[in-house]
Amino acid sequence: MKPGAFGLAVILAIASCGVPGRRSADSPVLSPAQVSDFPILYAQNCAGCHGRDGQGGLAVALGDPVYLAIAGDSTIRRVTAEGVPGTAMPAFAQQAGGMLTDAQVDIIVSGIRARWAKPGILGQAKPPAYATQAPGDPKHGETVFSINCSSCHGVTGRGGERASSIVDGSYLTLVSNQHLRTIAIVGLPTMGAPDWRGDVPGKPLVDKDVTDVVAWLASQRPTFAGGSR
Repeated sequence: MKPGAFGLAVILAIASCGVPGRRSADSPVLSPAQVSDFPILYAQNCAGCHGRDGQGGLAVALGDPVYLAIAGDSTIRRVTAEGVPGTAMPAFAQQAGGMLTDAQVDIIVSGIRARWAKPGILGQAKPPAYATQAPGDPKHGETVFSINCSSCHGVTGRGGERASSIVDGSYLTLVSNQHLRTIAIVGLPTMGAPDWRGDVPGKPLVDKDVTDVVAWLASQRPTFAGGSR
């Protein structure tokens, strides 16, 4: 056999084998709408912002059991399906312009709950409500911020030794008031930010405190992306 012919034979032999990454001729081909595996759906649609293992990143940590203790399945499903208008959270359901079927959205929601929720993790603690319709009092919110948040974020919220600015115009433009409320309640565990119980030891935030501090933060939001007041 000529040298060149031998090399070609080797290539053809490898190509005909089940090498990693190669689909065999009889392997089924799934359309995107047929994918029903939670790890795949989560990795393709959620991990980029919420972290590979649900531990957060650009967005709230979906794998945080404290978050899952205050956010019900209906809330997580609605946000997944419909997104949050005006923020970086897109709609994923087909009926809202996304790519996922209703069944796939349900798989994501149930998968998050099954893998990361820890029933009873709050014990007897009663957290502030996940959402509120109350407008909030920015003036009182500024006082709440000064007492509970300034040690990390600075007196004016523009950053301190342990945390960055929380009133940055670009940041506030990208996030919703609900996002701010959620973070105020559940914290950011991977970044060392405590939940509503840990800002001032022995003095957890009450519902009005959270509502008002969110109102104060929202009042710092610029009227155009990236702008400042």
